[in-house]
Amino acid sequence: MAAGGSASRRAQEARRQERLLREQWQAARRQARRWEAASEGERRVAAQLLVLTERGWRLLVDRRWPGTRTANVDMLLVGPGGVFVIDVKNWRSAPEVSEGKLRAGGEARDEHATKLLAVTKAAEGAVASLGLSPVAVQPLMVFAGQRIDTGLGRIRLLGEREVGPALLSECRRLRTESVRAIADHLERVFPEYEGSAVAVPLEQPQEAVSDGLFDLEGLRDAALEEALRAPIEQWMTFLHPDQVALVRRNWSGPARISGPAGTGKTVVGLHRAAHLARRTGGRILYVTFANNLPRVQATFLKTMSPAVADRVDFRSLHSWAQEFLQGRGVPVRLHGDKARTAFSLAWTHVGRDSCLAEIDPTPGYWQDEIAYVIKGRGITTFEEYAAVYRRRRRTMLRRPHRQAVWALYEAYESLRVERGVQDFDDVLSLALAEATRHTDRPPYAAVIVDEVQDLTLVGVRLLHALVGDAPNGLLLVGDGQQAVYPGGFRLSDAGIDIRGDRGQVLRTNYRNSKQILDAALAVVADDSFEDIDGIRTPGRRDVDLTYYEGEVVRVTRPTVDAHDQALLDALRALPAAARADAAVLCPSRRSIGHYQRVLTQAEIPVCLLEQYDGRPIEAVKLGTYRRAKGLEFKQVYLPQHDAALPGGPGVAQAPPEAAREREELLRSQLFVAMTRARDVLWLGRVAR
Repeated sequence: MAAGGSASRRAQEARRQERLLREQWQAARRQARRWEAASEGERRVAAQLLVLTERGWRLLVDRRWPGTRTANVDMLLVGPGGVFVIDVKNWRSAPEVSEGKLRAGGEARDEHATKLLAVTKAAEGAVASLGLSPVAVQPLMVFAGQRIDTGLGRIRLLGEREVGPALLSECRRLRTESVRAIADHLERVFPEYEGSAVAVPLEQPQEAVSDGLFDLEGLRDAALEEALRAPIEQWMTFLHPDQVALVRRNWSGPARISGPAGTGKTVVGLHRAAHLARRTGGRILYVTFANNLPRVQATFLKTMSPAVADRVDFRSLHSWAQEFLQGRGVPVRLHGDKARTAFSLAWTHVGRDSCLAEIDPTPGYWQDEIAYVIKGRGITTFEEYAAVYRRRRRTMLRRPHRQAVWALYEAYESLRVERGVQDFDDVLSLALAEATRHTDRPPYAAVIVDEVQDLTLVGVRLLHALVGDAPNGLLLVGDGQQAVYPGGFRLSDAGIDIRGDRGQVLRTNYRNSKQILDAALAVVADDSFEDIDGIRTPGRRDVDLTYYEGEVVRVTRPTVDAHDQALLDALRALPAAARADAAVLCPSRRSIGHYQRVLTQAEIPVCLLEQYDGRPIEAVKLGTYRRAKGLEFKQVYLPQHDAALPGGPGVAQAPPEAAREREELLRSQLFVAMTRARDVLWLGRVAR
């Protein structure tokens, strides 16, 4: 291409857009003048919007508000950017927004915003039956003869020159067939006054246009950007109607959404966050255990609902707790390495030669016992520990064993305090104490907890303390079958009561094909589990499927080198663009290091999940099974997937008392990794 060729083509496209917009504007002005009942201001705004009907939008004008006798809706606009409920104003004085209030000419005008929000809620309810998320329905207040672009809560205030470019700049949410179906549905729900529907292309007039209120340059630039912009993923806009109902529901207290892998729990949680952010005056906290997932979720929300993205805080639990404590002036001395050293010394001095070694000689098991059972549950006395039921811990501990554990715990705490450091459990306990001490003004209007089954009891109590039992305050999202950490709790242990329909279970898998899901369920079929609601559930669960065209590829090679070559061959066979939807997942950090070297040496671009932020990148994602939680990919590759399973070459053989618990946890982690796959699941194995 010659130098400047790209700029030349852009200039030609801009001139073409300008000619087309002039013709469309002439036709729009003539058609708008036919609406004798409309004010001149409404006709000018309508002319701006009529230009969009040539670009696949549908405009419904002066509609009746369902459920009322005389109330009307100025305009409903449906297009690639979503559904817009428009209230046109022809005020002499310019609108002003101050401290969340709408004023004009020194007078309060909040009643206009209240009415617009009410009719927007009616429109949301109308399209919910079609599976359209509330994030795709937006209220606009458009002012004839004014120049403005600002916000009033979830309402966007625009001048008549600003409205066209603003709408053309919206993310592309709806396909052409969706625009047609939604507009037809709204025409039925919001009946028309005579002559109020605008649904056909405009005629092309010949006379020139001259109207100072037509912002040709702004519309042309927005139209050009629209032509160059790629569509976003449709899941960001459309949900199953049952899921939309959960997003919009008013909960009378804490609520929970559960369900098997692939049923859209995280997607519902994200849409719920956007929904609440648009309807409350406070901030929303969206928290999960993993520290890589919040970056990805924040990217997704910013893409699907940019107007509210800055009002939702996506954080990992521990990073949020540290910031919370620092903001309250509580010193934090977190140091994971020094804390681990303190435990190693305690094990050497107290644990290694005790009766604990008869049950499991590996110190990691007992470090987990302290982290998840004692400190994770906030236990502070031996009497509490001696009586506690150790959920998800299969190994039976009699009183002498518990006494030995407690001695190990006290030795660890003494060494930790001596070194002046804290571990992650200490940070959560301090944050819980601080949150319960100051309950006058909650920092958040709502808290959404994703992958709740991976949190400790102290972590759940902390998040509950932020909002209490307030309506729509706490939403817990997760599935006990996908727990990848030892230990556990019940909601009743945390003082959380979910009554009636506040516990909802999703049962339809929207991600995995039947072949992939069958392969994953076979791994955990014999592992029943107790969820956080206390209900024991079989490993093989009944799931409704929506997708059947997937593939499971099983590869067995005699050596590691041959196995890795087969993996490279499979990855090289992918088109470069397909790498953005591919992931290589491994059971441990050690194996991550190995496969990062293998892929890098083969010149295959790699993006570690620890650095992935949800934006498309033509690189194979690489991470552990645990880091992949909450994510999905079209192709998932699990090299040496059997190495971490019981009897595999990478697993130290545990005594029988501890073996079952460890095996179940490993199978659960593998199950999570397998269910990340949408289209292809590649399972590599080295023959022994």
